[in-house]
Amino acid sequence: MIDQIIQFAESWVPREIWVGMITLSLIAFVGTLIAIPAILIRLPPDYFNNHGHRKWFANHHPIVRAIGLMVKNGLGLVFLVAGIAMLVLPGQGILTMVLGILFLDFPGKHRVEQKIIRQPRILNAINAMREKAGKLPFVFHENTPT
Repeated sequence: MIDQIIQFAESWVPREIWVGMITLSLIAFVGTLIAIPAILIRLPPDYFNNHGHRKWFANHHPIVRAIGLMVKNGLGLVFLVAGIAMLVLPGQGILTMVLGILFLDFPGKHRVEQKIIRQPRILNAINAMREKAGKLPFVFHENTPT
């Protein structure tokens, strides 16, 4: 039975491509296991209370700033798509999606961040990671909109 499935799969995509996709998937899985906690731990506890727009590369040449923003948004899109895929594949889907949203720039971003991060299961998971690293949990002001 397994042999038939493998033969069917190889009839559509060569074995080398399958090996490459599996290898890339494993690397991405391990990468997110390392990157997500590392980034979420480094954020300040009041990160989600800051309503002001953060200027990335504000003191750099406009071309450097534009390239930096493209790389940051591209990385955010990769994390967001990977997080969506991880909802059905192995990995930290929701946390990867949160990380992707943190990197992206779009209208209404703050509201989306607040809505997602204030979900009790997500906030508890992130604050547990932060606690293990000796960091303070994320805090929210009462007047911070959701």
